[in-house]
Amino acid sequence: MKTYFFLVAFFLYQLTVIAQQDAWIYFTDKPNATALISNPISILSQASIDRKTNHSIVIDERDVPVHEAYIAQIKASTGITYKAKSKWFNALHVRGTEMDINSLLTYNFVEEIIFADSSLNARMEAVQDKFQVESSLINFTYGTTQNQVEMLNLDELHLANYTGDGVVVAVIDAGFPNVNTMSAFERLRAAGNLMGGYDFVDRTDAVYTSTSSQHGTQVLSTMAGFVQDQYVGTAPDATYYLFRTEDVASENPVEESYWLEAVERADSLGVHVINTSLGYKAYDNSNYSYTSTQLNGTTTYSSKGANIAFEKGLILINSAGNSGASGIATPADAAGVLTVAAVDEDENYVSFSSQGSAFQLTQKPDVAARGLGSYVINSSNQISQSNGTSFSSPILAGAVASLVQALPDATNAEIVAYVRESASQYSNPDFFIGYGIPDFQAALTLGVKDQLYKQLDFQIFPNPAKSTIIIKYPNSITNASLSIHTILGQLVYKSQLESMKPVNIEALSKGLYLLKIHIENQKSIIFKVLKE
Repeated sequence: MKTYFFLVAFFLYQLTVIAQQDAWIYFTDKPNATALISNPISILSQASIDRKTNHSIVIDERDVPVHEAYIAQIKASTGITYKAKSKWFNALHVRGTEMDINSLLTYNFVEEIIFADSSLNARMEAVQDKFQVESSLINFTYGTTQNQVEMLNLDELHLANYTGDGVVVAVIDAGFPNVNTMSAFERLRAAGNLMGGYDFVDRTDAVYTSTSSQHGTQVLSTMAGFVQDQYVGTAPDATYYLFRTEDVASENPVEESYWLEAVERADSLGVHVINTSLGYKAYDNSNYSYTSTQLNGTTTYSSKGANIAFEKGLILINSAGNSGASGIATPADAAGVLTVAAVDEDENYVSFSSQGSAFQLTQKPDVAARGLGSYVINSSNQISQSNGTSFSSPILAGAVASLVQALPDATNAEIVAYVRESASQYSNPDFFIGYGIPDFQAALTLGVKDQLYKQLDFQIFPNPAKSTIIIKYPNSITNASLSIHTILGQLVYKSQLESMKPVNIEALSKGLYLLKIHIENQKSIIFKVLKE
């Protein structure tokens, strides 16, 4: 009998030993890395610092210890035995059952798990992917929004995890009732990406209180709405500020002033992209109304403000308006605004979409997106369809936010240029849909190529400059030309370019200019130069 119990105990012991697995747990980051690197004596000995300095070895994140709070949470996890750590790999060696180790993936700071038994790694990928939740949200089932997303070829960016994460968007509109409670925005709130905002009409932080219009709620839904397998906005992972500037009870120029206040607030908050599905032309007092000739992009209060905002680095996106042949309103007339027309699900211009004209000094509208039968979510949390450039604009704005995430080093002028150049009729724009319907995968390709060229050995000096600039570039580039544009896109200089040959800019007015260097048949590179 004793022998029997001994054998059973030994067998159970063997099962326990066999069930234990070794694995490396890799972490996503070291939260305090920047501060510690700036004070290296806190993480390295003086001798180590001296050795690295003498040999020009950079002190980097690998020298920072593994974050103690992460270690503590892993140690406290059920069934886990902590064995060792590596600051270079930002990883821990642990021991436990396969199930207990895999459960560590629920921590958002765990990047990856690699088992010592390599056969379990394949199993792990099949059974429990660390990014299972994220993948289910990136490989979206778009449902009702499929057409308005795929029309822009934006689904390709989403598949590459470019969903607006880290990009800050301001929505300037008429009202946002129930955004703070609707389930369609639960994912946005849960991620901490709904930042509140301000009601400039009623002068209150309670931006969700006004129920005079649900327009802003619907507009926001096209970008940030999410209903599993039924509805996905164009930038579901962006961060949003909401500003109410529209008083639906009247039409008065004060709304332009509210709008500019909101834009200035957005700038101070570090916003990247602004969507405005509003426009102004006719006021209740006809003496305040604008004539068509005044809608030239430089005359109205809001258009002048929009152009300054663009100079400040913001990307402003505005609906063209729903006035058809009567023309676009302001601030959509501004050169510093990306103005969006409306098409139907088959990519055809729809008659209500406001048309541009020769009165505008730059091409208007700029581009187009779906605005007929657009899918939105109303303040009753219901998916419905609505018409208007009010929705083609934010659909496109969300796409732009996703592109900004993909090209974080690109300037606002470059992002706008990529969007325009990717559009369906870029070489032959018109007053109906402008340059056409953008292809955001193509825009990303343009941007990647542009940013790669920027990494070549280009030097522009002096900058700021008074009378001449010199552009130096590799000898391998044999055919290049230069064009200089104002910050709003007006061409002021054009010539062939030679490396190290001075370019005379003495005739240009003081201010900021965009230098476009065109390399053979490749994508042009854009630099900023300040003329003193």
